[in-house]
Amino acid sequence: MGAADQTADTTEKKLESLSISKNEEEAANGSDNDSGDENTAQAGDGEAKKKKKNKKRNKKKKKKGLGAAGQSDTLSVPVSQLFPNNSYPEGEICEYVDDNRYRTTSEEMRAKDRLNEQQIFDLRRSAEVHREVRQHVQKHIKPGMDLTTIAEMIENGTRSLVEANGFDAGIGFPTGLSLNHCAAHFTPNAGDHVVIQQDDVLKVDFGVHVNGHIIDSAFTMSWNDRYDPLLAAVKDATNTGIREAGIDVRLGDIGAAIQEVMESYEIELDGKTIPIKPIRNLCGHNIGPYVIHSGKSVPIVANNDQTRMEEGELFAIETFGSTGTGHVDEEGVCSHYAKSEGSFASPRIPSAKKLLQTITKNFGTLPFCRRYIDRLGESHYYLGLKTLVDSGIVMAYPPLCDVKGSYTAQFEHTLLLRPNVKEVLSRGEDY
Repeated sequence: MGAADQTADTTEKKLESLSISKNEEEAANGSDNDSGDENTAQAGDGEAKKKKKNKKRNKKKKKKGLGAAGQSDTLSVPVSQLFPNNSYPEGEICEYVDDNRYRTTSEEMRAKDRLNEQQIFDLRRSAEVHREVRQHVQKHIKPGMDLTTIAEMIENGTRSLVEANGFDAGIGFPTGLSLNHCAAHFTPNAGDHVVIQQDDVLKVDFGVHVNGHIIDSAFTMSWNDRYDPLLAAVKDATNTGIREAGIDVRLGDIGAAIQEVMESYEIELDGKTIPIKPIRNLCGHNIGPYVIHSGKSVPIVANNDQTRMEEGELFAIETFGSTGTGHVDEEGVCSHYAKSEGSFASPRIPSAKKLLQTITKNFGTLPFCRRYIDRLGESHYYLGLKTLVDSGIVMAYPPLCDVKGSYTAQFEHTLLLRPNVKEVLSRGEDY
């Protein structure tokens, strides 16, 4: 999956201190062999298998499944205990190419990279939490389950493994559980009872942060193999975006590459052959400290955006495919919110003022949902929340949907444009 890139020997030496001991690796390998058969069967086409074969040494070093091998069935062992002294697995390491090829072996770039060591540790810790939580829930999510139960499973697991503690570590944003024609921004509110059906297509999008460094990653699940072409198209498109991303790359060029791949797929549903379309008004984005959308957008269709990616930036590369129109609109009751960055306004209505204090104290600029407010013991806050939204102090993000009867899919990874290499932090054995 993704680009076939190997970590340079010099990078391996630099990161050697982060690796687990040989004995731990051998023990983990034995466990991986027992638990990895199912994931290996889903690893992708022959080309992807060939790339994985060529990266055996990297795979051994990264140990994607090690944490899960020592993890409890109830997601109760913090990853800091499984990986002491910041020895969290690195993500997929991709060497730069063309004009940036020199960066991989440049001593100057390696020195710059060492200055960001703590950020990388925080991101890898977040990424390992994401991998272990999603590995757990992928085994448990099935038709007949209520979306609230799934959201709480993900969020409680995240809090446990990351050792949630205010702004030091916790959930990056509300768990997205969007079904079928709904592409994004749905999470159940209190009292919602939405049950997964056998023919549903579910997008699972959740985030983890450590010291405000957010990992944003998503995947799609279905229980009917007729949707396999849709999932394959979006996964391929996301991996294309990851491969094309790099320092000085134009955002519009990435969108063009993603669109070309996505539109090369089609799906047969109910006797009709349907072209798979990228959802043109959804996109990836860069991520800032405690800010999930931090200014730059990564399109998934061709456009004339000449903005370039820059060294040190953190990006969420995500793509969405649809059997519908390829365009989403706001639909349904809102559940996702976030305090406007840089807003210092003070509401006059007492209920709004009280709620704003709660939001600022507990979430800052991190997104939240109504269930999170309920969890804090707040009640009768709807008027206050509406006042904050109407005044622009808080932004509302309603569900985004294509036409009813259509199906949508999403895959997403977070990558860091380090000075000397590109690291796909959230990469795992599953996707």
